[in-house]
Amino acid sequence: MTTPSHFSPDHPVPSTQRPFGGRDLFSLWFSLGIGLMVLQVGAMLAPGLGLAGAVLAIALGTGVGVLLLGAAGVIGSDTGLSAMATLRLSLGSHGARLPALLNLLQLVGWGAFEIIVMRDAASLLGARTFGEDSLWNSPMFWTLCFGGLATLLAVSGPLAFVRKVLRKWGIWVLLGACLWLTWNLFAKADLGELWNRAGDGSMSLAVGFDIVIAMPLSWLPLIADYSRFARNGRHVFGGTVLGYFIGNTWLMSLGVAYTLAFAPSGEANALLLALAAAGMGIPLLLILLDESEKAFADIHSAAVSTGLLVRLKVEHLALAIGVLCTLIALLAPLAQYENFLLLIGSVFAPLFGVVLMDHYVIRRRRLPAQVDGLHWQALLAWAVGVAAYHIIAGQAPELGATLPALLLAGGLHLLLSFSRGRETARA
Repeated sequence: MTTPSHFSPDHPVPSTQRPFGGRDLFSLWFSLGIGLMVLQVGAMLAPGLGLAGAVLAIALGTGVGVLLLGAAGVIGSDTGLSAMATLRLSLGSHGARLPALLNLLQLVGWGAFEIIVMRDAASLLGARTFGEDSLWNSPMFWTLCFGGLATLLAVSGPLAFVRKVLRKWGIWVLLGACLWLTWNLFAKADLGELWNRAGDGSMSLAVGFDIVIAMPLSWLPLIADYSRFARNGRHVFGGTVLGYFIGNTWLMSLGVAYTLAFAPSGEANALLLALAAAGMGIPLLLILLDESEKAFADIHSAAVSTGLLVRLKVEHLALAIGVLCTLIALLAPLAQYENFLLLIGSVFAPLFGVVLMDHYVIRRRRLPAQVDGLHWQALLAWAVGVAAYHIIAGQAPELGATLPALLLAGGLHLLLSFSRGRETARA
């Protein structure tokens, strides 16, 4: 018998088999909003913006990003379709193949990157606790451990993980870790002095905003893979927005504050060691374990995207992709993270400007009459949005490129659809 988690990616999940409610979505997106990579993005913002500027960039970027993320999640509950299958409604059945392939490539990269981040942090903690020559300092050991854990979770599917782990006890463990790190910061740092200390000006608020908003927007191509298991759009939107905003803003702000207070060099290892000093490293260890959920989400959604391209079961694809991500993590060096985030925004932010405009304004949340072939006006709007992103990022980075590109792509799609409708009416 097929479990709901493993429904075919290109067929809607029946409404009778959608158990997710607001609490499930809050637990999932709070958990996905925190993690080591979130802390390290905070460290990236700290020198240039200072604590006050970085917190402003975090609040604005996360706030705008989660509204778009929640709106994309509602599309999954409206249709019951996976994220890449919903693109067929806007781009056409053939037009959705390119973003499905791009999504597969970027998710494999994200999955491997998450395993690398977990491996490096665990190796550092192992060396600090047990010595340089112990097994607990072996990068290969930790790569295999975290790669195996993420693959196991991805094969089991999202429903089992969210309802049996996150909702019952995982969310409380993560809240405890966040509270402990926050208490340690207030107890040991002079937050008033940090707040009044200006950044060095090496990063503008607009660039900081672009880096922050890339975090929630990186989940746009995945969110419907999970929200399709919910029936109520209000629960999807509210749980997603509230959960991700609280988790991401909280942890990223802690990353900024810990960097400025305890790791002024801004190096990732210095930040990890500062975090490890809080509560004998237990809060950091819990956040490290939570990072495996992000790798699980990347691997599962990569399998769902692949399921639109080849006719294999999602759980079998998840196993193969998990192994691939683990091998890449063993062999590949760590890429420059900031450029990776901005590149994701350049492709998927304009795409979902088109998708959101198409679903909410043009079709008013109704299914289209046909999804065959190519929807050229949507593809053209997407291409123009991507080009605009790179032009703005290259020529006027102080303006920020993400929102202008998203709005331009959505607006152009609306204009082209309106023009096409008028021509069809005349004919």
